[in-house]
Amino acid sequence: MQPNLLSLLRCPVTRSSLELQVISKSQRVYEDQTVEIVETGLLFGKDQWCYPIIGGIPRLIVEASLVYEDFMQKHLPDFQARKTAIQQQYPGLLQYVEKKNRKTRKSFTQEWGLFNYEEDKVWDADTTGMLNRFLQETDENRETLRGKLILDAGCGNGLLNQLVAECGATILGMDFSQSIERAWQKNRFSNALFIQGDVQYPPVSFEAFDIVHSSGVLICTNNTELSFSCIDPCVKQGGKMSVWLYHPRKDFVHNTFNFIRKYTSRLPLKFQYYLYLVTIFPVSWLVKKIKGNPQNRREMMIDILDWFSPEFRWEHRPDESASWFSKRQYSSVKVTTSEVFGFNMTGIKNQ
Repeated sequence: MQPNLLSLLRCPVTRSSLELQVISKSQRVYEDQTVEIVETGLLFGKDQWCYPIIGGIPRLIVEASLVYEDFMQKHLPDFQARKTAIQQQYPGLLQYVEKKNRKTRKSFTQEWGLFNYEEDKVWDADTTGMLNRFLQETDENRETLRGKLILDAGCGNGLLNQLVAECGATILGMDFSQSIERAWQKNRFSNALFIQGDVQYPPVSFEAFDIVHSSGVLICTNNTELSFSCIDPCVKQGGKMSVWLYHPRKDFVHNTFNFIRKYTSRLPLKFQYYLYLVTIFPVSWLVKKIKGNPQNRREMMIDILDWFSPEFRWEHRPDESASWFSKRQYSSVKVTTSEVFGFNMTGIKNQ
């Protein structure tokens, strides 16, 4: 973690600023400069809340004391007392959040764990295509991005964040799966920052970001509009919200797949992987090759896992999502891109 990131971070529960305790530091060489980072440490909020920094990444998920319990016990002498105090003051919160997130966190960790940064494309797009798609979705260009502060709520493999940073923006990539670790390790730009966080408990300062972008993430939470409402406060007055969502389709295969996933998504994730590998993958590979699709095997499998493995996969119409913007006083609400599986919508937060 770069020390200058601290001013943007907040406790995801109490919304308090965080105090940093450094355990170890290191140097990270980026393309533009060498930066001293906090390699391991602790972040303290109000009401006994505490979060670890592991491998240079702030782990600001509510359930951090459960997921990273071994680290906390090793580095925090009063950890058990803190945990007990939290459970007494916030009964059931840790267990609720861990249960809500456990399967989704593991699902996307498995999915992006397949990604090869040197060889694979993201959703059929090379780096130029990825950046152009982002610019179209957010209704921006390379020049307007320069100097902006952007939150990517659900950054996945983090490759897009590097492309945006190269345009001169400072972009904070947030994801609550372990994919955030590879995203941080592969990052080449000092103005691309990464944290582990939950879109329903965003651990960042409110009204701080020029653009909050969430692509294909909110629809994989337990309630899409609830998740939208949770990241909405992060947009500054006059700033922009941008979300990409699935939409319903009148397509037999599409709806059959959605019906199947209602049942298969409940199975253990490792079993799902091999189930799809021997059933859906061979058919998908054959059909795509006949159609001339250039995807490699990993890319095809990532597509399959992205559809079938997440616990939640909601679909929404543009008029429905436009109402979410309107209820929260956004203007200039519009669909910026529309494709086979979904669409992107943006709005400007009124002054």
